[in-house]
Amino acid sequence: MNTAVDGLVVENVHVWRGDRHVLKGVSLTLRPRQLLHIRGPNGTGKTTLLRVVCGLLRPEVGLVWWLGNSIASVRGDYQAALAYASHEPALKADLTALENLRFAVGLKRRVTADELRASLGRTGVAACADLPARVLSAGQRRRVAMARVLAMSASLWLLDEPFTNLDAAGTELVSGLLHEHVLRGGLALVVAHHDLKLDCDVRRLELNE
Repeated sequence: MNTAVDGLVVENVHVWRGDRHVLKGVSLTLRPRQLLHIRGPNGTGKTTLLRVVCGLLRPEVGLVWWLGNSIASVRGDYQAALAYASHEPALKADLTALENLRFAVGLKRRVTADELRASLGRTGVAACADLPARVLSAGQRRRVAMARVLAMSASLWLLDEPFTNLDAAGTELVSGLLHEHVLRGGLALVVAHHDLKLDCDVRRLELNE
């Protein structure tokens, strides 16, 4: 692909689930300092689109490009550049919050315990660092998952319903982190029913049946 786009391009992506045509020719472009808010009713393929973009699901038709290259051809560099948070916090129940971060972030880059504790502090759960994930509330687990995203130091954030189980303070916190990430030159693709009222370049993509 000959493109000057210095970010992410999704080109004419189609995905089927059996006889069901989930994604029907979805295309999008996301550049640094931009956030794309994906909305739509349940079952319209929002999570499926994120899984395609992060490389977990190969579309039947279409391609995903990163910095002008198909993600299949630059898989290692692309995986290093992204942080994906699914709609479930995906924490190992018997590991502490800190151990969960050390395991997940350690797959991406070398990281110190002090860095991980700092990320937990930024999301308001520093006191939970040495507690097993199974004793944390749903909101605390969501904050730990967001700390994991921060600790990955990735330029591209792919977040699936990051506001679920958060109270008003948690919602404000995640909104602030997204705002900071985009203003620093990051890119964010966010699936959320929650309205995103951020003072940055927020684009919107509505998926329908």
